[in-house]
Amino acid sequence: MSNQELLLTDVSGCTVAPLVREPLSADAATELAAKLKALSDPVRLRLLSAIASTATQEACVCDISAGIELSQPTISHHLKVLRQAGLIDSERRGTWVYYRVVPDALQQLSRLLGNG
Repeated sequence: MSNQELLLTDVSGCTVAPLVREPLSADAATELAAKLKALSDPVRLRLLSAIASTATQEACVCDISAGIELSQPTISHHLKVLRQAGLIDSERRGTWVYYRVVPDALQQLSRLLGNG
């Protein structure tokens, strides 16, 4: 049975798309592993979620760090890791830095996890 023939059902019994349509190439696996590694930290996952949940999928660092009990340098480090993994992008506007999600990166992860 090929991966394309392997179908899954959800809790209601409806057929859903297969989890994997074809094997990952070495380059794609390396790229995805970096993204997943960046998301494996709870703080980074919360920061990405805070950015992605805004109406514009963009937020000032002052807004996304609210409620996270870490120093500003530590938050900046976590944001840098997310940026280096290609999950977010940033833009300086005056004295503030605004972060936004990279839609292609989230779609890539969604496809890997079977939701895209």
